[in-house]
Amino acid sequence: MSSRRLVQIISTAIAGFALLTIAGCATTQQQPKPEEPVKLSWPAPPDVTRIEFVRSVTSNQDLLNDTTFSQEVINFLSGTKPVPDHLVEPMGVAVSDDGQTLYVADTAWQQIFVFDFGHKKFSKLDGFVHPLAMSLDAQQNLYVVDQVKRGVDVRDPSGKGIRFITDKSLVRPTGIAIDRQRGKIYVADTADEKSANQQNVKIFAIDGKLLGHIGIGYGDAPGAFRFPTYVALDSAGDLFVTDTLNNRIQEFDPNGKYLRTIGGNGDTPGSFGRPKGVAVDTFGDVYVADSAWSNVQIFNRNGQILMFFGGRGPMPGLLRNPTAMAIDRNNHIYVADYIDHRVEEYQLVNTVLADTLGTGAMVAAASK
Repeated sequence: MSSRRLVQIISTAIAGFALLTIAGCATTQQQPKPEEPVKLSWPAPPDVTRIEFVRSVTSNQDLLNDTTFSQEVINFLSGTKPVPDHLVEPMGVAVSDDGQTLYVADTAWQQIFVFDFGHKKFSKLDGFVHPLAMSLDAQQNLYVVDQVKRGVDVRDPSGKGIRFITDKSLVRPTGIAIDRQRGKIYVADTADEKSANQQNVKIFAIDGKLLGHIGIGYGDAPGAFRFPTYVALDSAGDLFVTDTLNNRIQEFDPNGKYLRTIGGNGDTPGSFGRPKGVAVDTFGDVYVADSAWSNVQIFNRNGQILMFFGGRGPMPGLLRNPTAMAIDRNNHIYVADYIDHRVEEYQLVNTVLADTLGTGAMVAAASK
């Protein structure tokens, strides 16, 4: 999708917000009920909608009140102040297998926020110093990367600690993904300039034993990294690594063999400016949150750009410096919106596998 089409989306949304504001400022004795604002979706009409904005998740109040698009817009326009237990620095997200529980790692609070939408319960997990990316195993045990502790804190579904996974070679862990079928844990080690050769992806067994690593060292060659951050797996066990300062995603097979590179430095669709979170939907399409451009780009399994959604701004549905991502089994997409102190939820709609494989409408729309 071109930048012109993104401007069209934002303009349409702003027009809807303006109507709502004008209606709220009316001074007649009987004010008309404000119309439902335009719901943000991508791509812009007349193309078929593929991504719809659902809601923002910000605090414990989102379990009790209406957090649909319209209510969130009203809160935004009225300048509602943050309530207690409000997200500040969301840097990690994970979602349960049933799609009912959302976990958000907040580095400012040094806690994990747990939003149980199924039971309308809110809780927090303590005992962290700098929690970042998270992942769940088949038993729904939660694995939390703690960067300052240099390891992975494992909690059972009740929040009780099970074990702590680390190794002396782990310098600055950031991202994590669990291959349930093969019993492997992948941990992206961002490291630092002094330990540049440690910038790779460590492989652990479920019991915490270090098995090896992926990456040939520091650099921009295929298989090398410059500050790897987040990681994700597809259904075949292929690993996608955000190579942030190389502005690309690298894909490896389950044996650690380099397969391909997605993206590169640039300001056009299909390129990046500081990519962060990465996730894979049920079609095998790869979603990448771009911190600099404040959007999410979608690529098919062949590495072709399909479309992007989001865009920079404080309005609900837009993003400012997104970080982590997670996608559930129903293709609900959760994006940590760092500057806006929230997690944005979207939904993939009107899409079948043929649309994503290189001949469908999504690829055609991306070329406009």
